[in-house]
Amino acid sequence: MLVKSPLAKPFPIMPEIAGATPRVARAGYKDWGRCDLSYIALDEGTTVAGVTTQNICCSAEVDLCRANLAHGRARALVVNAGNSNAFTGQRGKDAVDAITAQVAGHLNCDASEIFVSSTGVIGVPLPIDKAQSGLRAVFDAAPCSWEDVTHTIGTTDTFAKGATASAMVDGRKVQLVGIIKGSGMIAPDMATMLGYIFTDAAVDAAFLQQMLSASNKTSFSCITVDSDTSTSDTVLAFATGKAGNTPLTSYDDAGADAFAAALNDICRQLAHLVVRDGEGAQKFIEINVSGAANDDSARRIGLAIANSPLVKTAIAGEDANWGRVVMAVGKAGEPANRDSLSISFGATQVARNGLAVAGYDEAPVAQHLKQNEIQIGVDLGIGAGRATVWTCDLTHGYISINADYRS
Repeated sequence: MLVKSPLAKPFPIMPEIAGATPRVARAGYKDWGRCDLSYIALDEGTTVAGVTTQNICCSAEVDLCRANLAHGRARALVVNAGNSNAFTGQRGKDAVDAITAQVAGHLNCDASEIFVSSTGVIGVPLPIDKAQSGLRAVFDAAPCSWEDVTHTIGTTDTFAKGATASAMVDGRKVQLVGIIKGSGMIAPDMATMLGYIFTDAAVDAAFLQQMLSASNKTSFSCITVDSDTSTSDTVLAFATGKAGNTPLTSYDDAGADAFAAALNDICRQLAHLVVRDGEGAQKFIEINVSGAANDDSARRIGLAIANSPLVKTAIAGEDANWGRVVMAVGKAGEPANRDSLSISFGATQVARNGLAVAGYDEAPVAQHLKQNEIQIGVDLGIGAGRATVWTCDLTHGYISINADYRS
């Protein structure tokens, strides 16, 4: 049994989203006594945007989402937990096609309006019979809470992850809710494991895509647990339009900036929750990089630090070994100058302009590293680029969870 992460946050009170009705059921993808199939029915007129994994060995579900996003319309989302259906060839595609056909028939809509995600073990075809019987059960199930859905989409997650925000658009208050699952195999180039955002705002699909892509760049694409990019990574945003606002089509529209800020907030919250549930994590680490050649370079340097096993194990052991940060900056392959590099842990600067700070006292750094939230600052001193990246420490718990993953 997985032990709840010490970095867990309580699940927030989540409003209902008009036009989005969640239900869950048990398909039995694994031998576990819990629901593992989620179904969210979406009213006609719902628009959708999404970002998906950069992993070349992606699942049939990811291929489906990419194709369907071209239309910008959605009527349902189905999420299967316990089986990723990745690297399963034609059998995997057949399973996805069977799911979309069954849901489209139930809703009397086009199959291109159905979105499917699956998560779990790679290389095992999703059993079509279990998917179909699970769908029959979920169609008849009573509507449930967003927290129920969040528990249902999880695999090695130790706590339910959700976030909410609101904004004033066209004189109306619009609501946003987000749920996410992810704990390991986290180093997204787009998003994280599986995340879904629902809003009652009316938003043009192309503009929703523009905003989600921008939000992703500073949230999901700035987190890492273990440097591994999943074959199933997907984040989708659905806008039902039930709030009654004039549809947002560009940043020039009234309330567009407020909505974009709320979407940014949701994405940032969800990204942080995934790191807080990093497999075996005991510490949440924020890495702020400044003075880089440009923002993209700063992000890559931040990720090099965040993905370093030596940095992550030093933090786990509460070892103030800032030389490991120097090493990670130097291996990043980005513009850097050894003699202008400065490093801090918490509020304490430990190195400045390529040298240890004169009279450096390790005691406050050691005290900072005993906390469960750690800040590392890196200033390259060569430009104006900056980025913030989030990760967790690397403990023996990560090995234990992944050694037993298929059991």
